[in-house]
Amino acid sequence: MRRVCLTLPTHRACTGTITAIAEEAAYGAREFGASVHLLILDSSPAPVLAEHRKAVAVLPGTPGVSVHHLDEGEQRAFLREVATRSAGDAASADRLLELMLPSRVSYGACTNRAFLIAQALGCTSVHRRDSDSRYQYTDGEPVFPLHQELTYLGQRAEDIRKSATRSKLPPGSGDRRVAVAGGSFVGEMSVDVAEIRDLDPDTYGELVGLSLPEGSPEIWRNHLIDASFRGAGNGTFDGDHATLAPISPMRVDMCNVALDHEVYRRVPLPPATDTIGTDYFLLHLTHDARLPGLQHDRHIVNFHTEERRTDAGFLAYQVRFAKFLLAKAYLNAVYARTAATGDTLLDAEGHIRASVVARYVRDSVDLDRTDVARRLDVIDRGYRRLGGRYTAVADTLADRRSRLLDEARDDMADFAHLMDHWEALAGASAEAGLAVTR
Repeated sequence: MRRVCLTLPTHRACTGTITAIAEEAAYGAREFGASVHLLILDSSPAPVLAEHRKAVAVLPGTPGVSVHHLDEGEQRAFLREVATRSAGDAASADRLLELMLPSRVSYGACTNRAFLIAQALGCTSVHRRDSDSRYQYTDGEPVFPLHQELTYLGQRAEDIRKSATRSKLPPGSGDRRVAVAGGSFVGEMSVDVAEIRDLDPDTYGELVGLSLPEGSPEIWRNHLIDASFRGAGNGTFDGDHATLAPISPMRVDMCNVALDHEVYRRVPLPPATDTIGTDYFLLHLTHDARLPGLQHDRHIVNFHTEERRTDAGFLAYQVRFAKFLLAKAYLNAVYARTAATGDTLLDAEGHIRASVVARYVRDSVDLDRTDVARRLDVIDRGYRRLGGRYTAVADTLADRRSRLLDEARDDMADFAHLMDHWEALAGASAEAGLAVTR
């Protein structure tokens, strides 16, 4: 029986999402005969964790669905065992554990934990959702992305070419298997920058433009800036439309994505802390390697939690956005090389050559920091032009300037270190296994 991992990483209240994602898990088991492991990785504070435990406890038992609700202590115990198995000594295991379960928010690390636990559960794919998202409905029924993910993921591209609405596969890629399936979102922008766009479109363009590759033609830059963080707009689901092609990271969202194990057991995500967007690394990699993907229109409904709207939540998120713009100096250097390498990133079996990617990441650490410092200057000037509460963000960034520049570089060094140990970690996870908790 096919085993898949449907995962929800969270650090905030989301009992409604837990109930909804359990329904999606039941749908996958019922409609596809899959063994669905619903994995909730919970880093919430104690009162919220208690509410989540109550929500999990009342979920109806469903044939084919196993539920794993792990708090940070339970995650740490599993990861310590795996790190010790793979690293061989306590000091190396401690460092890996810190990268896998850092004390600060890490979008990449939480998904990396899902990857390793999926390996322990014997799953062939990971399907990620987020706590600040809901499902669309049509004719009174939820529109589950899992339908398209289970239909196409892991299938030989040529075998399912005709079942897709359209195909734009590169020549010679028909024998490769679908490595990623994803949709986008409708509703609020995925990043809290709508107010910046409304306050000062020029400053918005300058800031968002820092996320784009250097040297992009102006006409394309303007288009990409306009499309960034906006997902699929405000449309509604009107039937399945699926495109078989390497997926652009601009066209899908990490709240609505699934990856085949042949990808994530070889290459992890950057474990950078307090930095949005770094969890899109594997989407860039599969696209640049020209691996087949399935882009669908079962879009998630995105909304912003109340925590983001508080002063503290606003400041924290804007700092994460600024750190993303700094990280892109390094990430774009890697992406330029993976794009130039193309499908020679793949070995004879069509799998990503992790050692090549690791070399590109390691080389990026030596990037001249002049551009990174320039980016921070642009961000500072932009926030000060916006004024109001954005001035406090600029002041915070100025106070942390030296540390931010160091962290942007060190995050890539940490990523390279994790990549060096990743396949051993994945293998150790598969050996360790994990008992069903519900």
